[in-house]
Amino acid sequence: MEVSPLHNRCIWSSPVRSSSSHRPLLVSLSARKSKSPGLVPSFRSTRRRNLCSASSSETLIGSRKEDGKHSQVVSKKEEEEDLKSWMHKNGLPPCKVVLKEKPSHNEKHRPIHYVAASEDLQVGDVAFSVPDSLVVTLKRVLGNETIAELLTTNKLSELACLALYLMYEKKQGKNSFWYPYIRELDRQRGRGQLAVESPLLWSEAELAYLTGSPTKAEVHERAEGIKREYNELDTVWFMAGSLFQQYPYDSPTEAFPFEIFKQAFVAVQSCVVHLQKVSLAQRFALVPLGPPLLAYRSNCKAMLTATDGAVQLVVDRPYKAGESICVWCGPQPNSKLLINYGFVDEDNSYDRLVVEASLNTEDPQYQDKRMVAQRNGKLSVQAFQVNVGKEKETVFDMLPYLRLGYVSDPSEMQSVISSQGPICPVSPCMERAVLDQLADYFRTRLAGYPTTLSEDESLVILSLRN
Repeated sequence: MEVSPLHNRCIWSSPVRSSSSHRPLLVSLSARKSKSPGLVPSFRSTRRRNLCSASSSETLIGSRKEDGKHSQVVSKKEEEEDLKSWMHKNGLPPCKVVLKEKPSHNEKHRPIHYVAASEDLQVGDVAFSVPDSLVVTLKRVLGNETIAELLTTNKLSELACLALYLMYEKKQGKNSFWYPYIRELDRQRGRGQLAVESPLLWSEAELAYLTGSPTKAEVHERAEGIKREYNELDTVWFMAGSLFQQYPYDSPTEAFPFEIFKQAFVAVQSCVVHLQKVSLAQRFALVPLGPPLLAYRSNCKAMLTATDGAVQLVVDRPYKAGESICVWCGPQPNSKLLINYGFVDEDNSYDRLVVEASLNTEDPQYQDKRMVAQRNGKLSVQAFQVNVGKEKETVFDMLPYLRLGYVSDPSEMQSVISSQGPICPVSPCMERAVLDQLADYFRTRLAGYPTTLSEDESLVILSLRN
């Protein structure tokens, strides 16, 4: 078999370079095409790459014009009643957080807000507790859990339903109860904690930054999924007509062009919270003071949790007054964080490369090798996940599989079949070929990084080769 052209499962800083000079081998290695992208370059390199305007389109409030300094002229009265003031007026109890600002990388956009500690906090302190009356869920939106479950099971995602609800509320302007929250979402413009929008809102020219990465294809795939959701919006209108009788507007696809819905969908996606131990109609929630005002971190253990009548945040680490408060973003690789929230996490322990190895189906001994692989818990096409900090373990897991592919002598194959262990008979020549293949594969696969193999990864390969 040959090493197939290698496509990186990460975001490249330059297009992928492939080589046609690889000698024939017996196990194919390739980057797996899956919905779980792999390693994204470090926080610093990706941040530097993404400091672009991304999109000048609106999110939930779509009639403003940019003036080169701020995207909206806000009256003093509006500025005084910020999100937190509105929440306190409507039932938010005293809390230990404050809203602060950080500048946008695009001077045409307003600074984004973030939640910071208003006083020193200790582990276990309740930073805030948002009453259910200020939390947006499908149960609240549709008023009927059966309808909510039916819609999201058969037609639409929770995100699409929530986005549609906020778009109709936005049309009511200041008459909407949710106006201060919608205005805050619009201010954020679907931007994450780096003040960068999701690639779903980037132009094609800006998406060229992702050339060489399967993340680019995933962005297009996600955009197509949003388009399918848009085409089903009228289903909500007809199935939950009682909800929309209060809105004197046309059906969704007539009231909102696709681009407006896409922007609203991305804005909701950037801030939706997945609550645990609640009904299906409440599991996805929009929580004022939650993301994107809270910073996501992969190494954080704090989560927004549903309690009796509220959603609260208990901090998992001490904070000094003024420090940004963070929550756990779930076990997501960096490419998911980039698409969902517009940022990557340098210390993401859930980041990974997916390497797919396969036995050669044209090998005369393919069936025997397939049997041996299955006996040892592997498939004829096997995916290996290379997790950050566990590269050595994955390499050792891959070696027996790769050695199996190199067995060519029928007598050696019979010895492998009769053996109870996963290790094939190893000759110096075979081992050298296997390790050369691994080293060449990772060197090509990681060629778009500022450095190819890390020092630890290089030591692993070199120690094995020696």
